[in-house]
Amino acid sequence: MKNRTIWNKGTILVAIISIAITGCMQTETIEIEREMEGPEYTHAVAILQPTEGFEASGTVYFTKVEEGVNVTAEITGLSEGNKGFHIHQYGDCTAANGTSAGGHFNPDEMDHAGPDDAMRHMGDMGNIVADADGNATIDYVDGTININMILGRGVIVHNGEDDLTSQPSGAAGPRVACGVIGVAAGTE
Repeated sequence: MKNRTIWNKGTILVAIISIAITGCMQTETIEIEREMEGPEYTHAVAILQPTEGFEASGTVYFTKVEEGVNVTAEITGLSEGNKGFHIHQYGDCTAANGTSAGGHFNPDEMDHAGPDDAMRHMGDMGNIVADADGNATIDYVDGTININMILGRGVIVHNGEDDLTSQPSGAAGPRVACGVIGVAAGTE
């Protein structure tokens, strides 16, 4: 009889701890949902700085439009040709070679593809084309990018062309510029 009483007290203690833990988990879930209900941002910007050994720099703007997100960029200091242009997982440009930005931003776990493909990484923006003077511009509307989801992530320009098919990142070569995406004027 004595052992049974101890067992019951232990069972009650476990039940109380379980209820307390479950209660905490529910509170955390509510907090996360509340944070996600924040403002919808309509403008973002990334200032690109060169990685070690390169001279590329520029600015990338993201502006919400009816059809998606208008992506515009002006980049200088590139070698001539097509250059891979992507949103990466992390807004971390501390590594000299830009690798601290991680891989392509891919929240839906899709294969790598081009910006016009329906099934692709959210971060797949294709290529930006540098002229003989090393200058490149881009202006297109992307139906996959979500500004709120890319805030705080990185933008990377690569030294080579993104072939739009090689997995997981298009075989675009070294990272020549890196920038962090932040909120710009125009929040709704």
